[in-house]
This record gives sequence, C-alpha cells and structure tokens, in this order.
Amino acid sequence: MNYQTIDEIYAANDKSFEKLKSLVSTLSDEQSDFLPEDEKWTIAKIVEHISIVENGMMRICAKLLKEAQAKGETSDGKANITADFLQNLSGAREQKLEAPEMVHPSGNQTIAKSLEKIEETRKTLEEMRPLFKSVGCTEAKFPHPAFGPLNANEWLALLGGHEMRHTQQISRLLKKI
Repeated sequence: MNYQTIDEIYAANDKSFEKLKSLVSTLSDEQSDFLPEDEKWTIAKIVEHISIVENGMMRICAKLLKEAQAKGETSDGKANITADFLQNLSGAREQKLEAPEMVHPSGNQTIAKSLEKIEETRKTLEEMRPLFKSVGCTEAKFPHPAFGPLNANEWLALLGGHEMRHTQQISRLLKKI
C-alpha cells in the first residue's frame, strides 16, 4: 500500500471495489442476512457500513482539498503518503477496530442499495481526481479515530484499505454459511 501517485491510489480503490462487488452482488437474502454467532453484523450491514464510511471519507477529502486549494498548495500528482500513516495502517491490519456509532449500519438497507451508494460516492471521487492530482495535500489534515490526523491523499488510500478489510471479513463470513 505504498502508493507513489494519485492514479495508483485510484487504481487500487477501483480494484478493491470490484472485488467487493463480485463477492456480494449475487448473494441471496439468506446469505446477506446471515449472522454467525460470534459476529456483530450481517454481510448486508457490513456493506451498508462501507457505504456510510466511504461517503464520509469523500466529504472529508473534499473539505481538505478545498482548504489546501485556498492556501494555494499545489501538487505534481504524487501521493504524499506519510511514513506514519503507513506504519499505523500496517499495525492496524491485525487489530480488531470498533466502528464509531455514527457509522454503524441501520440494517434497513439492501446490498444492492449500499452498492449503489458506494458507486455514487465513487463517481464523486472520480470527479475530484483532477483536484487530488493538482492540489497539494500535506498540510490540511483531519483526524481519524484510530490513525490520528490524515491528509486528503491518506484518506483516499484508507478508503480502499477499509473496503478491502471488510471484503476479507465478508469472505470469512461466507465460509461460515
């Protein structure tokens, strides 16, 4: 996950979304709503959570890019991912993280609707790509509950990492069905 360019982050995020879609788009209602005894969320709830989190991450990125743009920060399209971010992320792979209440799923959304919301967020992020490539993202930061202050590029990279983490979780759940 050591990205050199914004385009590499977008490519990795697209790949993670394709994996998620291929894994969940054909599940039956029974599979979507199955809750193993040792789990908190169904697959449908996990996908809904992803849709909520990604929308929030997109909004954070927009805010940070706007701040950086107002300050006149420019970029050459490089990713500007800090060593601290990479270290924190690699340490978190083995940890069980608890999602804040504000991004908990309602349980009232289908996988199809959640995927639709993710696609809407991804469309907006794609529209933001030129800003990511031209606006410097080193100074403006927003705190993540587990990783501390992150810049817009780190939030963008985290979006795909978060999605991949939950795709792996869904794969494990499907083995229990």
